[in-house]
Amino acid sequence: MTDTKLDTTITGVPGTSRVTRANLGARLGPVIGMPVGIVLLLVIGTLLSDRFFSVGNLVNVLINISILGVIVVGMTFVFITRGLADLSVPATVAVGAILTLGLQPAIGTFAAALVGIMAACGAGVVSGILIGYARINPVITTLGVSTIVLGIAQWSVGGVIVYGSDADAQAFVNSRVFGIPVIVIIFVIVAVIGHLVLSRTTLGRWVYAAGSNPDATRASAVPLARTRASAFVMTAGLSGLAGALLGITLQTARPAIGVGYEFDAITAVVVGGISLLGGSGSIPRAIGGLLFVALLNNILVLQGVPTAVQGIAKGLLIVGAVSLDIYLRRKGGRS
Repeated sequence: MTDTKLDTTITGVPGTSRVTRANLGARLGPVIGMPVGIVLLLVIGTLLSDRFFSVGNLVNVLINISILGVIVVGMTFVFITRGLADLSVPATVAVGAILTLGLQPAIGTFAAALVGIMAACGAGVVSGILIGYARINPVITTLGVSTIVLGIAQWSVGGVIVYGSDADAQAFVNSRVFGIPVIVIIFVIVAVIGHLVLSRTTLGRWVYAAGSNPDATRASAVPLARTRASAFVMTAGLSGLAGALLGITLQTARPAIGVGYEFDAITAVVVGGISLLGGSGSIPRAIGGLLFVALLNNILVLQGVPTAVQGIAKGLLIVGAVSLDIYLRRKGGRS
């Protein structure tokens, strides 16, 4: 005898998930919570400092998040596929920066940047194969690949600082078009492309499927291994692009130039409501998390809060965001 107690959606279709107050809150909470949080930070920042809501300060916030934002786009794909995190980011950022500046005199800035990005993608391919096809733990894999790649980067430059030789490229990246910084425009283009790929393409559907139910996805026609591998290749390539932009902007690069970017990217993605359990999230939500963290940091800096306290605030944000995600998922899963 079958169970006659079928769940019903608000449209009355039997056999589907029932919409209750609990799971409705789980669905809407991450969507409306971040915009509200950003508005609150804007209000708090304005009340605490008359410099906060100035055009110059807010533009500086956007400039500061742009390079990190490029990495966040890739990290979002990794999280949604249930890939945990890509810890090779510092190494791929360093490769992008070092090769861009190191090869500038020989082949020009644009070609050198392409080489740096492709080299970073190569590291992503290695990670992707080991994670997607060999099914090795992503954290262990990317940490190991990071160590190898960073060692190669250090060896290639002898552990010293590499200096740029193209002042025109630096001036262009630091310039503005109709008042908008070029670095911000590049970030927006990357974010829009990432959003379209995730929301409008077959690859995007595969990414969500890989994270929501890996076993069912593996049994279907979806190429699970290739999908997971592509997420790590994408993150590595975008980290290489971020490194190239960072190198051109600073005109200096060293092996440790990317240290900390992985933690900042993870913080932004988690605060943006992208679940560690995979299967949900979006680029706009990740960017919202990035903006939230950046505005909070800016408020703390303007108030003269020590760097150590800022680190504590980031850690608390991550713990709070993960705890909230687990709570909402458990609450939403109750029938």
